[in-house]
Amino acid sequence: MQISFNRPFNKGNAIKYIQETLSLQQLGGNGKFTKKSQLYFNQYFSSKTLLTTSGTSALEMAALLSNINPGDEVIIPSFTFVSTANAFLLRGAKIVFADVNADYPNLSVSGIEELITDRTKVIVPVHYAGVACNMDEISKLANKHNLIIIEDAAHSLLSSYKGKPLGCFGRFSALSFHETKNINSGEGGLLVVNTKEDYQRAEIIWEKGTTRNAFLRGEIKKYEWVDIGSSFLPSEINAALLYSQIEIIDTIQKRRIEIWHKYFNELKILQEKGKVLLPQIPEYATVNGHLFFLECESGKVRDNLISYLNKKGIQAVFHYLPLHSSPFFSKKYHGKELKNTIKFSEQIIRLPLYFGLKKDEQDYIIKTIKNFF
Repeated sequence: MQISFNRPFNKGNAIKYIQETLSLQQLGGNGKFTKKSQLYFNQYFSSKTLLTTSGTSALEMAALLSNINPGDEVIIPSFTFVSTANAFLLRGAKIVFADVNADYPNLSVSGIEELITDRTKVIVPVHYAGVACNMDEISKLANKHNLIIIEDAAHSLLSSYKGKPLGCFGRFSALSFHETKNINSGEGGLLVVNTKEDYQRAEIIWEKGTTRNAFLRGEIKKYEWVDIGSSFLPSEINAALLYSQIEIIDTIQKRRIEIWHKYFNELKILQEKGKVLLPQIPEYATVNGHLFFLECESGKVRDNLISYLNKKGIQAVFHYLPLHSSPFFSKKYHGKELKNTIKFSEQIIRLPLYFGLKKDEQDYIIKTIKNFF
């Protein structure tokens, strides 16, 4: 049996909508399926949203909208994907890496405040695996020090904190529709703009710094270059693929969450025997079935488990390598040791989780892990 780590979801009306897009001869973006997708997300978040070419692009837009300037400091976890840092480095910011919690790899609130200086401008909580950071505590710190919160909610669609959707707590939030995400457009993302006064500028930045959207709506007689910007909007083909999945998002979510809970319930015995740790989900958070991971007792055990699974035809992976000790950043980092970040980087293993994972395939994965231990 050969089981891949991920298989992008591709059911529903994808082919039909892509063909419709081709027949309409409007491929460049901001057409029918962009608008239908954004309407869904506007209603879900009760905020204005903009589809983007990637979650990375959404973060870059958030950095522009936050007026990040050279020397401004941005606090992010080191245990995250490189896009979280790059978006702000591109604007000249100084990245300040924080550690994650010992029991779950989300930003450690206790370690944030000591990193805040008079140059700090932004905090970026990353909701790892779609499980919420402690947004009450992070919001208190942000309010106390007059800081902007930008949520990296790339993993977090349809997950919540105390009943409120993740993506609603920052001034801006970024989601991803990469092929590994719960719903995908191959490559794609979403910027959530949670303050009305920011949306007009966001729309301008989204359209290369011009007033083109206002022109297309008939609000002005010509469009002009009025701000910095870039080509952040995706093609209509990407939007058509995304909307075909939005239509059946509840079905997708139900299956992914079923897979997550089956892993959790059937591997619990290994935690009881002290072999692994399962994800520790706080009471205030929900699970959205984005990814499932195990924490092994050491890096050696983790690496041996990955090798064993691969030999049995199961593709399992690890991430992230700490950004603060990366080849690009290690010489720039002068902070303290980030022990929990290093621990999770060395000990986490991610298991296959996608809509098309069959019951017998998941049973085989679980049995193989148990056999290893």
